[in-house]
Amino acid sequence: MASVLVASNRGPLSYTLRDDGALDTRRGGGGLVSGLSAVFSEDAAGDGLWVCAALGEGDREAVRRGVSEPGVRMLDIDPDVYADAYNGIANSVLWFLHHHLYDIPREPVFDAAFRRRWDSYRAYNRAFAEALAEAADEGAAVLVQDYHLALVPGQLRALRPDLRIAHFTHTPWASPAYLAMLPDDIHQELVEGMLGADEIGFHTGAWADAFRADPPVARAAGGSRVAVHPLGVDGDELRALAHRPEVEERLAALRAEVGDRKTIVRVDRTELSKNILRGLLAYRELLTEHPEWRGRVVHLASAYPSRQDLESYRSYTAAVSALAERINEEFGTADWQPVLVSVQDDFARSLAAYRMADVALVNPVRDGMNLVAKEIPVVSDEGCALVLSREAGAYEELRADALTVNPFDVTETAEALHEALSMPAPDRADRTKRLAAAATALPPRRWFLDQLEALGGAPSQGGAS
Repeated sequence: MASVLVASNRGPLSYTLRDDGALDTRRGGGGLVSGLSAVFSEDAAGDGLWVCAALGEGDREAVRRGVSEPGVRMLDIDPDVYADAYNGIANSVLWFLHHHLYDIPREPVFDAAFRRRWDSYRAYNRAFAEALAEAADEGAAVLVQDYHLALVPGQLRALRPDLRIAHFTHTPWASPAYLAMLPDDIHQELVEGMLGADEIGFHTGAWADAFRADPPVARAAGGSRVAVHPLGVDGDELRALAHRPEVEERLAALRAEVGDRKTIVRVDRTELSKNILRGLLAYRELLTEHPEWRGRVVHLASAYPSRQDLESYRSYTAAVSALAERINEEFGTADWQPVLVSVQDDFARSLAAYRMADVALVNPVRDGMNLVAKEIPVVSDEGCALVLSREAGAYEELRADALTVNPFDVTETAEALHEALSMPAPDRADRTKRLAAAATALPPRRWFLDQLEALGGAPSQGGAS
């Protein structure tokens, strides 16, 4: 039995099945994993358990063999149920709603097929709720993560009213008008699921306000707290990672390729919300309207393919590559390639690019937080100017020292890039120091423990305040 439990779709480790039948274990990285891993520390006040889904065949085989690590329980959910819940609802409905991504004349379509997929989403959440209920000590603290598991708090509250439950959404929360596109009964079920938590957390006040403003939330009675916990980065850990030998090797290679030119750096998954295409169009407009930068700047764009099992993502990834090629054909010379695109998920190369950044471009159309906006100022060797979308969650904390833009305004973004490239070194250095201080204000471990400490009160019975 556990006194502190974490639930998330992806867990802290994964398994791969080798040709000889053996299982290899790989531990995950990133801010969320390091933050939630505080559950296993002495400060987390007791025994911890992380409940997650088996994502691939290696994970499923590990579950079948009874292979596990202390403090981790993987759930082998039926693959068809998982596919419907994860791709059919979480990534194709909830993600699109919260990021305002739908092509409204064509999508969404809430038909009988959608409701079958929603049944799978409900069953997927139910599997987590039952596993948590079974494993939790009396009065245990349960921290449920993200939009994949929005129904778990309500389901778990019904099974175990003694538990202290938090839910944290790492994405934005949709505006009331956008969320109202959901069928009324599904909308109500989604909200009631969230309101099963004692505390409902978001990265920024904007997303918390959007949740409170949703009519079904506003009508609910009870005492669920809506809280803001803006996840930051661990500055010391990130700087140490950025100076490992493999990063130094990639840094030397990039510097040889870029030469003494200035750099504009972005690092994203090719996620529809990241706005990579408009970022490339802004760079193209920069070179068109400010020809003095031709031959003097290189755009280092790391665009790692994401969710390629969805056609909309495959076509977007192809469009990013095609536009980068057109810019290189239009402006490139024998000794200058304007855009260097990397499509490999290479964290060491990303850290090397961070260190080289004169300008960081972070222009999502909508983003829960965006840790890249926080990471680059922390590790940039010479200091960087940050061009930041006002729709990124990080905007609330970083806007005073960033050059902020409307992510849909390509011309404004191009002019911000020009201003950033032209920024005097002392101004850039001062801004970078303040950006780094803001970025490290609530590092992952503290972020997690703050939420755990907030669960010290008695369980509630729903509603939001």
